[in-house]
Amino acid sequence: MTNTPSAAYSVRLLVRLDNRPGALGRLATAVGEVGGNIGALDAFEAKGTFLDEALIVDCIDEPHMLELRRAIEGLDGVEVLEAGDRTFEMHDGGKIEVLARMPIRDRDDLSMAYTPGVARVCKAIEAEPPLIHELTIKKNTVAIVTDGTAVLGLGDIGPGAALPVMEGKALLFKNFAGVDAFPICVDIPDGTAADDRIDEIVETVRRIAPVFGGINLEDIAAPQCFAVEERLQAALDIPVFHDDQHGTAVVVLAALENALKIVDKKMTDLRIVIAGAGAAGVAIAKILRDAGVPVVIGTDRKGAIHEGRGDLNEAKQRLAEITNPENLTGSLADMLKGADLLVGVSGPGLVTADDLRTMATDPIVFALANPEPEIRPEAANGSAAVIATGRSDFPNQINNVLAFPGIFRGALDAGATRVTENMKLAAAKAIASSVDEDDLCAEFVIPSVFDTMVAVRVAEAVAEAARVEGVCR
Repeated sequence: MTNTPSAAYSVRLLVRLDNRPGALGRLATAVGEVGGNIGALDAFEAKGTFLDEALIVDCIDEPHMLELRRAIEGLDGVEVLEAGDRTFEMHDGGKIEVLARMPIRDRDDLSMAYTPGVARVCKAIEAEPPLIHELTIKKNTVAIVTDGTAVLGLGDIGPGAALPVMEGKALLFKNFAGVDAFPICVDIPDGTAADDRIDEIVETVRRIAPVFGGINLEDIAAPQCFAVEERLQAALDIPVFHDDQHGTAVVVLAALENALKIVDKKMTDLRIVIAGAGAAGVAIAKILRDAGVPVVIGTDRKGAIHEGRGDLNEAKQRLAEITNPENLTGSLADMLKGADLLVGVSGPGLVTADDLRTMATDPIVFALANPEPEIRPEAANGSAAVIATGRSDFPNQINNVLAFPGIFRGALDAGATRVTENMKLAAAKAIASSVDEDDLCAEFVIPSVFDTMVAVRVAEAVAEAARVEGVCR
C-alpha cells in the first residue's frame, strides 16, 4: 500500500475480547498487519471473563475499512459489538444549525424582537437602506453558492450531493472567523445551455442577496464560473468571491513568498509552470503576474497553452492571454525544463522525479491535486527543495481555509463592497507573515490551518487594504 491512513476513513469500533493476557495485543497486531493505524484506545470495561474495548482506527479507503473489519472479526476470542464510519457519523443530521443570539424570556422581549417593536426597525431600514448592514444578519452573513458542477475532485455531482461540502465550508467560516455562512445549492436542470445556466445562477443570487453581506461562489465549473462572478460583482454592492479561484491563488502566493526565502530567489526572476487550466489555474496565474513574476506558463493535457491554439475554451483562452509570453509549445515535461516552480492544480501522477530533476536549481513544487497530488512527496525523492500539497498528512498543506475566512471577515468588518486584487495580495502577505522567521524551513513555509491568529491577521490586512482603496461602504 502506498497511501497513508487518514481520519477521513476512520472506523469507530467497540469490540469484546476474552479477558486473558495478550488479547489486546493480538487485536493491535491484527490491525497493524492489514495496514490500519490505531488513533485512540478509549475506555475499556472488564466484565468477568471478557472485556469491552473501544478503539478508533484510521484506514486508507473504503475497501480498506472493510478489510480491517474482516480481519478483526476473524480473530478468535474477539467479537465486534459496534462499528461506525466516523465521517458519516459526523455528518449525521448535518454539520451546522441556526442559533438564536438572545433568549425570549418574557412579553417585553417578544415585543422588541418581534411585533410590534420590530416594525420600527423595518421602517428605519426603509427610510435609510444602508442600516440593513447594521440592524440585520446581513452584517455578518455570507451565502455559499454552488450548482454542484465541479465539487472537489468529484466533478458534476449535482446540488444535493454538493450540500455536505457547502455545510463544511460554513463550519469553517464560523470556526475560523466567526462568520455566519449558509449553503445555497442551486438546482438547475441537466442539459441547460451554458449561457442559461449562468443566467439562472446570477438571477438566483441577485434575488436572495438582500439577506447576505457577501457571496462565496463554490464548486461552479469553468468557464461558467468566470461569467457568474463578473456579473454578480457588477450587479451587487457586496463582496463576491469565487474561492476555488482566488482562495487557492492567495494561499499559493503566500507559500511561494516564504519558499523563496528558503531557496534565495526573487519573485521577479522566476519561471513558473502551472499544470491545470481550470478556474484555480487562471487565478493563480493572474495573482503571480500581479506579484511580479515575469514568466508563467499554463499547461493542460495537450501541453503548453498559448495564443494561437485553436482548441482553447474560454478559461484556457484567458490563461493564454496572461501567460506564456514566449508562445512556447510542447508537453508539461518540456515546459518544466529550467522552471523554478511547478504549481499543480490538475490530477494525480502527472510528473515524475526525473521531470523535477530537469527544473532549475532548488526547484519548488506545489502539487495541489486532491486527494492524490501530481507527485507525492516520497516519490519526488528529494528532487525538490520545497514541496507542498493540498493534503493534511504531509508538510506544507496549501489549504483555502487559510484565506477565505479572514478575507470575508475583513471585508465585512470594513464594509467593503468588493474584494480587490490588492486585498488579495494583502491577504497573501498576512498568511506568509504568520510563519515566524525562526521557524521557517523547507517543511514549514505555510502556517498551520489550526493557527487561530491567521484569520485575525488576514482580516486586519484585508480591511486596511479595503480602506486604502476606498471600496468601503
